Amino acid sequence: MEIRKATIEDIPAIIKIARITWPVAYKNILSEEQLKYMLDKFYDPEELKNQIETGQYFILALDENNVIAGFASFGKSEDTPGTFHLHKLYVLPEFQKLHAGRMLLDYAIEETRRLGVQEINLNVNRFNNARYFYEKLGFKIVRTVDNPIGNGYFMNDFIMTKKLV
Repeated sequence: MEIRKATIEDIPAIIKIARITWPVAYKNILSEEQLKYMLDKFYDPEELKNQIETGQYFILALDENNVIAGFASFGKSEDTPGTFHLHKLYVLPEFQKLHAGRMLLDYAIEETRRLGVQEINLNVNRFNNARYFYEKLGFKIVRTVDNPIGNGYFMNDFIMTKKLV
């Protein structure tokens, strides 16, 4: 696997991966209506373009045939100065046992360290098994939040953090 930075041209692939992985990851957690609402909101092409253009890091994992296996995005935390936030990390099901997610997270952590940041945090749905992946890699739950996202929906998350020093 190879990691490279994403560009505006990669937005359709990012959206495709989200639309494939979300129904698998959230089928027993979110209603179909909430899933559709969140995908439409968070994976709007113009919104993703704005995120890339305003400095959010987007990275891709590619297999040996240049097939995009997954993506991650991270950047400065709006809530906690001096920290970075992992916004997204999704890997196609067929690549999940090939360590693509681990490679994306390792890259994000190393880039964060390189920039002199000493902590990275993330939100993970309280019922998402990805929580255990993050715990295995040294993230700790620091609080529970229920963030309203519109249309009467909430993100019921754990905030997890990892010290980088």
